[in-house]
Amino acid sequence: MALLQTEFDFVLPRGYVDSQGNVHREGSMRLATAMDEIAPLRDPRVRQNQAYLVIILLSRVITRLGSLQVVTPHEIESLFTGDLAYLQRLYRQLNERGTSIVTAQCPGCGTDVEVDIASLGG
Repeated sequence: MALLQTEFDFVLPRGYVDSQGNVHREGSMRLATAMDEIAPLRDPRVRQNQAYLVIILLSRVITRLGSLQVVTPHEIESLFTGDLAYLQRLYRQLNERGTSIVTAQCPGCGTDVEVDIASLGG
């Protein structure tokens, strides 16, 4: 019987820079539960600004970011926009497609290849 992979490693393009100037690029994201998607709707920050939903959601499913064992909305708010976009794409790929395998195009020859984005996390 095959086990379901529920947590996936990733590497941010730029990384989260903490208050001491440390850069945190490697992390882990788990698959979302129904409650992960429902609970942020109760948050007053989301009620004031619907765009904040992604901040709360990602802070719930990212289980590690560099040496940080707890990721809060503060860390997600402080990400560079490219890193936030990367995490949103990863979230959608993992939770909507059920896999970490994506089709990418080789920049050199233009051939489509399958890439396991979870393996990019090192």
